[in-house]
Amino acid sequence: MNRKLTAVFGLKWNPFIPEIPDEALLRTPAVDHFCWRVEQQLRDGGFALATGDSGTGKSAALRLLARHLSGLPEVLVGCLNRPQSRLGDFYREMGEVFGLSLSPHNRYASFKVLREKWEAHLAATLWRPVLVVDEAQEMKPDVLSELRLLSSTNFDSHSVLTVVLGGDGQLLELLRLPRLIPLGTRIRTRLNLEYATPKQLAELLAHLLSQAGNPRLMTAGLVTTLCEHAAGNCRMLCNMAAELLTEGLNREVTQLDEKLYLEVFGTAPKPRSRSDARRTAG
Repeated sequence: MNRKLTAVFGLKWNPFIPEIPDEALLRTPAVDHFCWRVEQQLRDGGFALATGDSGTGKSAALRLLARHLSGLPEVLVGCLNRPQSRLGDFYREMGEVFGLSLSPHNRYASFKVLREKWEAHLAATLWRPVLVVDEAQEMKPDVLSELRLLSSTNFDSHSVLTVVLGGDGQLLELLRLPRLIPLGTRIRTRLNLEYATPKQLAELLAHLLSQAGNPRLMTAGLVTTLCEHAAGNCRMLCNMAAELLTEGLNREVTQLDEKLYLEVFGTAPKPRSRSDARRTAG
């Protein structure tokens, strides 16, 4: 399909799928400030939080953050890919993330080895290692509690790790549990992503098309139509655009326009509400 994208539309890659290069993601002022805040936090450690409804750009923000921090000298960044793990598998993955051989059956030894690894890194660089967790609302309360205890020493006065949690509203509810209130009160840096305006969605489309190599892929009228019917949801916008791109490839048209939109989606629907967007994107 990539060859056909190049031949028909002059695109380097499909700009509407999640697998676009990290450097092609749109770094908004809010995300840029969040990256800067977390960077400042590396000397002190602790927790940071990125939240928002499905399709508002949390995962993209975390990808941009991980890329930003990985570009800093001597900063160690790890990403937890299975947040739903129980304690044993949590330690197993932490060992893989930080290049250590841990025994999930000996949690005390694993706990000690991880702390020693982070303290050695801190002593050498003055930067706390970073752990980024997407979909953190799936984490077990006992795993979150373990992570809080694992990341601090000296009677909770000294942090040896910076943890960035990303999740939807369920994560906020999770952090209100009595046993997780101590973690919630330790969150120093927050990013709350909201539904985008049509103007912001248009800026996103323009950025994606420019990065992919064809800023004129869509007519101005189609851009307006898509942005008005995406209910402020970035994922819904990209899903509709991807469907139009696929049909455009099939027809080998030179540009995507409103006529194609009407033929693919039928008569122009009423703009969707945000509650509709949550159900569709979720």
